[in-house]
Amino acid sequence: MDYLHEVLADFGPITTRRMFGAHGIYRDGLMFGLLAQGRLYLKTDALNQAEFVAVHSEPFTFEQRGKPVKLSYWLAPEFILDDRALAKAWAQSAFDAALRSQEAKDKGGSKPPWRRA
Repeated sequence: MDYLHEVLADFGPITTRRMFGAHGIYRDGLMFGLLAQGRLYLKTDALNQAEFVAVHSEPFTFEQRGKPVKLSYWLAPEFILDDRALAKAWAQSAFDAALRSQEAKDKGGSKPPWRRA
């Protein structure tokens, strides 16, 4: 886990929290990454997912009730782990996706219809 702090040092201070057998990776209290089974996954959305597809990445998937569930966290390409500038760029892209996701939630997208203003 310490290596992530080193690799992402140029991106800024990060924190990690244990969750469901993995670790969430946070900046400014916002989760933008996931460390699971020794692999780094980064947040994706419609605006940055193509970057991950282009490097033949795959989403984090787990099984729930006998069915696969894919999350919006995709495997970070290994080549970024050896290059702090690339790691910063990919982490920023993931953080931006997390910000967009949070903004959508804050606008009421996750509230029940009767609570939306």
